[in-house]
Amino acid sequence: MDDQVVKLAEETLARYQALNEELADPNIYSDGRRYAEVAREHARLKRGAGMCQELLDAIQEGREARELLPTAETAEEREFYEAEAQEAERRVAELTEKVRAELIDRDPNDGKDVILEIRAGAGGDEAAIFAGELQEMYVRYADRLGFKHRTLSSSPAEAGGFKEVVVEVEGDGAYSVYKHEGGTHRVQRVPKTESQGRIHTSTATVAVLPEAEEVEVQVSQNDLEVDVYRSSGPGGQSVNTTDSAVRITHKPTGLVVTCQNEKSQLQNKEQAMRILRSRLLEREVQEQQEKEGALRQAQVGSGDRSAKVRTYNFPQGRITDHRVGVTSHNLEATFGGDLGDFTQALAAKERADKLAADADGAGG
Repeated sequence: MDDQVVKLAEETLARYQALNEELADPNIYSDGRRYAEVAREHARLKRGAGMCQELLDAIQEGREARELLPTAETAEEREFYEAEAQEAERRVAELTEKVRAELIDRDPNDGKDVILEIRAGAGGDEAAIFAGELQEMYVRYADRLGFKHRTLSSSPAEAGGFKEVVVEVEGDGAYSVYKHEGGTHRVQRVPKTESQGRIHTSTATVAVLPEAEEVEVQVSQNDLEVDVYRSSGPGGQSVNTTDSAVRITHKPTGLVVTCQNEKSQLQNKEQAMRILRSRLLEREVQEQQEKEGALRQAQVGSGDRSAKVRTYNFPQGRITDHRVGVTSHNLEATFGGDLGDFTQALAAKERADKLAADADGAGG
């Protein structure tokens, strides 16, 4: 029995019960911010609390069965109590690992919605086209998983695709699914504009942000500079007769977010604030991790936008993920949203890296 996990299970159940009691108090509804904080923590702990209760129940059942063993009057009774104890101990071992994975090893952002920022890199028109293909790939993957998605901001390119596009994906565990997509994606193929038939290499970068809620990142209006202007399409031509596009500058950090996809200025401002809060949360998390030591190794490529993470080679019909050495020879299926093999391999690497880091920490 793992005493650390048992103690954590007891503490988690106590905290979950306290949250239940707080939510049952009608006075909490008068404080919208506090209600949001409690409701969010309650939802985050719900599944883990259920596992913790099962674990503690199994421990109690095993203990009772062992206590009854000396009272057995027949071989049959003794055999029955022994079987009960062994079954309870098997369940304790199984549930201990589940609780560990849920409450210790799990990234606290895993259950959140996610914002994907995809930008054309080196390669001109071909890079913008590739950025558009990545956006479609991620949207199709979301559709396969039953997640909702919408484009928060985009800057279309004249030749097709995007100079930059920002997509929000909503669903239970969306961040855990997409978090390893961050970094530089590279495509190798003959562009349509290439008359000599030469293979070109182009890139697009992907930044993956857990979506921040207002209660997590509070932004003072005094820190914002908000500009409005007329929306424009590829080539700069105006696509709107009103000043509905919004540019928000966060003065303390210099972060700039622009949104022009929605028809109203208010909607564009709301979208821009969603992106800004998520970027600020990412900065905050990274700064904290840097203070505590090296950036978390298990977050494969999530913060390093310059790292080459995956190559899409069209002449050879091959996609290779350089972090885990996984190769697929089905380009069409992958761009159609079939990313499961890559996601599973990267999640397995994250778990292995986390276990190795824990072992090093214990050894040190």
